[in-house]
Amino acid sequence: MDADDEQLLRGRVYGHDHDAPHPGPLPHQTYAALVGGPLDGLLLDITGWRPEEVDDGVALITELGQFGAGGRALYDPRPGEPRTSGPVSCRFYHSGDTP
Repeated sequence: MDADDEQLLRGRVYGHDHDAPHPGPLPHQTYAALVGGPLDGLLLDITGWRPEEVDDGVALITELGQFGAGGRALYDPRPGEPRTSGPVSCRFYHSGDTP
């Protein structure tokens, strides 16, 4: 794990309440770092995801995006970007919002 991974691990995990007792990452889990958009800086738990599921990206519910309550923020990996075996194995980049 390098310094960038350590900084990301200080972040909060998507779906965990900010005032939860342990909103950060857990040991032995695998995360994607969310980059850009309304969820920038959060981690997404991708433990157990198959590689093709990671390749598909995600549409995450958020009230912070362009469409407000009920909207989704779209995040995708960049083709060819390497994945690691560390706790933060990849990055998902904001690609837009959808209702």
